[in-house]
Amino acid sequence: MPNNASCKLISMTAFVIDYYSNEGYADLQTLNLMVNYAQFLKKNVFLGMFIPVNSEGEILKVPKNYSSWKSLAHNKEDADENKENASFEEYKIYKKAENNCLFKGFEIAYNGYSVIRIIASYDHSIELSFNKNNLKCQTINDVEALTVFEEIYLSKAALKAIGIKK
Repeated sequence: MPNNASCKLISMTAFVIDYYSNEGYADLQTLNLMVNYAQFLKKNVFLGMFIPVNSEGEILKVPKNYSSWKSLAHNKEDADENKENASFEEYKIYKKAENNCLFKGFEIAYNGYSVIRIIASYDHSIELSFNKNNLKCQTINDVEALTVFEEIYLSKAALKAIGIKK
C-alpha cells in the first residue's frame, strides 16, 4: 500500500490510481479494500470523528498530564486494555474515545452555546463547525467532501475500518 493513501484522506480516484500503480492487479482482497474505502468516504461527518466525545456526544476534557500518562509503556495504544494497572478511569475513558476518532490532529478552537468549531493542529486553515444539538458538521455532509482539504490524516481506527494494515 502506498504511504500517501494509507495516512492521508484522499479521493476515491486517487486511492484507486495509487493502489494500482503499486499493486498492478485486482484480487478479491483488493476489491474489498476499495469497497471499504468507498463506504468510508460515504460516512456522515460528526464531531466524534475528530475529537474525543463520550457516549452522549459530549466533548471530553483532556485529563491532566494525559500525554505523560499515555507515554508510559503500560498505557501505550497496543497495551492490553483489560490488564490491571494503577491508571485512573478518566484516562482510560479518554484514551478509548481518542482511539475511536477517525482523523488525527484536531483540537477545539471554540466551544460555544450552539456551535463547536475545531481546527487541524497542523494547519489552522482546516476548520470545521458542528451543531451542538446533533453534532453534525454544518458545512460538510460526508467524509468524501473532506478531500477538498490538502491534508487530513487518518487514524488507526480509520485505517482498520478501511482494512489497511499498518
